[in-house]
Amino acid sequence: MSSQIPAFQKGNTALITGGASGIGLALAQRLLSYGLRVLVADKDASSLYRLSLAPETEDLIPFEMDVAKLEDWHRLKTKISEAFNGQLNVLALNAGRGLPTSFTNPDPTNFYETMQTNLFGVINGVTTLLPLVQSTSQTSGPSSIIITGSKQGITNPPSNPAYNASKSAVKTLAEHLAFDLSKSDPSVLNEKKEKEKPAGAWWPEQVIDYLEKKMEEGKFYVICPDNDVSEEMDKRRMVWAIGDVVEGRPPLTRWRAEDGWKERAEEGMKKLDV
Repeated sequence: MSSQIPAFQKGNTALITGGASGIGLALAQRLLSYGLRVLVADKDASSLYRLSLAPETEDLIPFEMDVAKLEDWHRLKTKISEAFNGQLNVLALNAGRGLPTSFTNPDPTNFYETMQTNLFGVINGVTTLLPLVQSTSQTSGPSSIIITGSKQGITNPPSNPAYNASKSAVKTLAEHLAFDLSKSDPSVLNEKKEKEKPAGAWWPEQVIDYLEKKMEEGKFYVICPDNDVSEEMDKRRMVWAIGDVVEGRPPLTRWRAEDGWKERAEEGMKKLDV
């Protein structure tokens, strides 16, 4: 089995955070099938242990860590230097969490932990490992950085402000990283994969299929549809959401039942040219 993506080639190396389950695990399995050596970092020790026992994972290295802790990233960098001789063709910053948050709760712990994982997990990973990715791209061909975001960071649905804010910040960081690398290291390919888990969510393998297709097309924004929401509907929702800002409407009009905003949003999205 082979891939058309330059970084996904046999003998290359990859790091995936949050790689012991879900989309991270699906990506790890896909890269292993292409002949890459994969280091899976995760906070869940039991999932890492089960993964290490699988017979088909001889090229998989489990690593227990908390992406929110900078000292764990320094340990990980040492591990990459030992296991991969400092080579890093694929950096997949996928770890995330969706703890419930509300401003009616006087305890801000979940806000803090959400930001530490979803936002600083990305910041820590990029600042610690970008030099390895840049060095690899100069000696071993193009490399890829994959950052898992969420459509909720764009459409901003109510119910979990910390999660939405963290993913919105991740989107901004990924855009700046891509811009900077396009000037300094054009051989590093950056992909930001948006994810959302509605009732009709795709299987992780379907998400990876879609990610690969868009990466092959050279796309930066990979906004994954699902069984309930089409790619066209996602685009309409995003255009409407930014219209709240541009047109001076109240925030989150898609969900405001008062003053008829919700109905106006539904009708307005049907008329948008996407």
